[in-house]
Amino acid sequence: MKIKISDGIRSALLCLLAATLIAGCQKKNDAISQAEKADKINGIAVPGIEETKQISQEGFVYGLPLVMYYTSTYELFVDPTSSQYKGPVGKLTNEARVFTYKDTAVITPNSDTPYGLMEADLRAEPSVISVPAVPKPRYYSVQLTDANTYNYGYIGSRATGTAAGNYMIVDPDWKGDMPPGIKQVFHSTTPFTVVIFRTQLFNAADMPNVVKVQAGYRVQPLSAFLRQPAPPAPPAVSYMNVNAEIAKAQFWQVLDFALQYSPTSPNEAAIRAKLASIGIGPGKQFDMKDLSAEHKAAMLLGMKAGDDQVDKYIASGGAVIHGWNVASFFGDRAYIDGDWLKRAAAAKGGIYGNSAIEAMYPLTRVDGNGETMDGSKHNYTLTFAKGSLPPVNAFWSVTMYDGKTQFLIENPINRYLINSPMLPSMKINPDGSVTLYIQKDSPGKEKEANWLPAPDGPIYLVMRLYWPKETPPSILPPGKGTWQPPAIVAAS
Repeated sequence: MKIKISDGIRSALLCLLAATLIAGCQKKNDAISQAEKADKINGIAVPGIEETKQISQEGFVYGLPLVMYYTSTYELFVDPTSSQYKGPVGKLTNEARVFTYKDTAVITPNSDTPYGLMEADLRAEPSVISVPAVPKPRYYSVQLTDANTYNYGYIGSRATGTAAGNYMIVDPDWKGDMPPGIKQVFHSTTPFTVVIFRTQLFNAADMPNVVKVQAGYRVQPLSAFLRQPAPPAPPAVSYMNVNAEIAKAQFWQVLDFALQYSPTSPNEAAIRAKLASIGIGPGKQFDMKDLSAEHKAAMLLGMKAGDDQVDKYIASGGAVIHGWNVASFFGDRAYIDGDWLKRAAAAKGGIYGNSAIEAMYPLTRVDGNGETMDGSKHNYTLTFAKGSLPPVNAFWSVTMYDGKTQFLIENPINRYLINSPMLPSMKINPDGSVTLYIQKDSPGKEKEANWLPAPDGPIYLVMRLYWPKETPPSILPPGKGTWQPPAIVAAS
């Protein structure tokens, strides 16, 4: 997603630190300052400046995925004026295309599979997801991701097989028996959830076949599935207007709003209480401008520290193998288990990414020598030895992104990735190995089938292994598998 939190924090921080030096120790009549004088407010001890900074840091890490989820879904499903708008909440929108450089609502988008996207509102009743038979070798998956960014379930080639079926998703308060005709029930931790359909595209000529599969996907309320009267509609949501710039400038206000639709789980009670102690929580209206300069600076310092902490985790949270970071940040609530830093790293690294068992994402910004890759300075190669292609049950890809934005890049051949279905048309080396040419200019017609166009600047590469094999050679378990991605080499 296109939220550039760190840049906004740094700019605001410099201004505020200057204002703090000028203002000295003068305090305004803000809620935190007044509460400090009274030592307690509503029976809860109020933090001082240093503790406020620490809560801001922890709160930023905890809240970043919720803010990113809400910002992306607002652009995708709520705001029809957004260039990223797909359709209203409750309506499945299938696209007979893959993502391009024009798609900027979500960072590191996958351009392997045409998408079907929707957000479901489960407050009044469950939703039923129906899928057709999708025979091998075509891979498909239906990813269920709630507003906490937990991947709480999967339907598809790996998880449920290739047969047709009906599946139900329910909100945290749902209680009942599984209705007839339903194969499985999936429990979201929030009343709003994103449903992501991915359908493998073999090549450009295969798109009509993908469209036929997409035509068999359906999501409907349970009452419609059972052909029964619908229950009363839930209260209308008074959405907060948000986009990347607003989320950057009003992070805490967006978090206030998002928390209304994220029930507190037991392992969230402590961080929610800390946030409440400085006026942040569901139904609250936190506003930085109401704070004294000292507290405002403390909040911004905490946010910056949290953002830096997330970036550091992304860079080093997994095993570094030949320059590639091999890790697994995505998963369900049990997998995250209160590790808010891991959850934030997953969201910022590429929100809506798959859990490891569904797909692995080795990623890198450096070559095999640890040097930052830059398409304006070097050409690069990535060579898979004979018999050492990524081990998968479905397919693999290597996708190019702009190193600054993590978006796909415009290029003269409209190629955003190289994947395994392209192998028959690629040039194979005499020793049986396969070399990808990673550079901004064409390597020449004889090598162009193996060319992955790079930006004229920093490079960010993501390898995707869909349905990775679990027996050797395998990339699993993450960072400890028997298969390792090869190093990227800078051309001399």
